[in-house]
Amino acid sequence: MSRTPLIAIVDDDASVAKRYKDLWRRLASPPRHFRLLKSFWQSERLNETACLIYDVRLPGMSGFQLQNHLSVSGSRIPIIVITAFPGDDRRALAAGAICFLRKPVVKEDLLTCIRLALDQRHSGDFQ
Repeated sequence: MSRTPLIAIVDDDASVAKRYKDLWRRLASPPRHFRLLKSFWQSERLNETACLIYDVRLPGMSGFQLQNHLSVSGSRIPIIVITAFPGDDRRALAAGAICFLRKPVVKEDLLTCIRLALDQRHSGDFQ
């Protein structure tokens, strides 16, 4: 039985899930929120991830470190990077992120990036 592809959000801010609640309703599959990168990395649904949204500055492992681990392991999950810190955009995009959004995130911009990621995943541009 096939499960709906996972949209994963990794952000240590627990309010993220609530803040974008109205946005999640517009998606076919509501995202799963992970507070730690390690939790996402060890998730049983890692291989089903169709889109990864992460905050750059997280406890333990940075979002960039996760992005590197995914790349080295051969994963090509479309990635959206969010941060409140200037200067992270070039690094995120150079590492292969498809979108970079600065906090506070504009909901419509996030939705556009998620749709772009899902379209790329479904078209086979990311495997």
